[in-house]
Amino acid sequence: MTTFAFPPPVQASVPVEGTDAVFPVRRILCVGRNYAAHRAEMGGDERDPPFFFAKPADAVAPLLDEVPYPPRTADLHHEIELVVALKSGGADIAVEGALDHVFGYAVGVDLTRRDLQGAAKAKGQPWEAGKAFDHSAPISAIRPAADATLDGSIWLTVNGVQRQTGLIADMIWNIPEIIAEASKLWTLAAGDLIFTGTPEGVAAVVRGDRIVGEVDGVGALAFTLV
Repeated sequence: MTTFAFPPPVQASVPVEGTDAVFPVRRILCVGRNYAAHRAEMGGDERDPPFFFAKPADAVAPLLDEVPYPPRTADLHHEIELVVALKSGGADIAVEGALDHVFGYAVGVDLTRRDLQGAAKAKGQPWEAGKAFDHSAPISAIRPAADATLDGSIWLTVNGVQRQTGLIADMIWNIPEIIAEASKLWTLAAGDLIFTGTPEGVAAVVRGDRIVGEVDGVGALAFTLV
């Protein structure tokens, strides 16, 4: 029997819609610039292959009505995303079989300290301070794959004003391709969450802002920055 030096932390998890079960989060991978218009607004080349960054598992903030505004930033941005939750994985997964590993889908917001991210990018440094902070991944309950549809829109409002809108079909790299590409870099496994990129319209938010986002056929989330 393993003897821990101190009690291990609580397992990060996300509720599963319609059940009492929770999805244990192993890690969070995020795809950058996966919608053509957002890639253009961020200065990328639409021919670039997908790239990934990571957040720690405990960055998830499931079903929170209030999300704390993070320290050390004056330029916090919202990025609405479809999230893929895996029930199994492996290395070098074929595109044709990638969806067999999907447990379900959720709606997530990749909160970004844009000023810290920009400073790191300018110096060629890692992005963790800009992307991987506490509560940086608000997320809805996970809808099982059999109950989800992925042929609709994705959108986000701030205080009732539309900020982001697009179609899941607008993704440059689709879900099977994302899973396959990620599995070339990591051995994927049950419990992995993949944030699949955001449409154009990312912008700053401040304390007191009410953020509402939805992916048609998957779910919605809403929270206030405090």
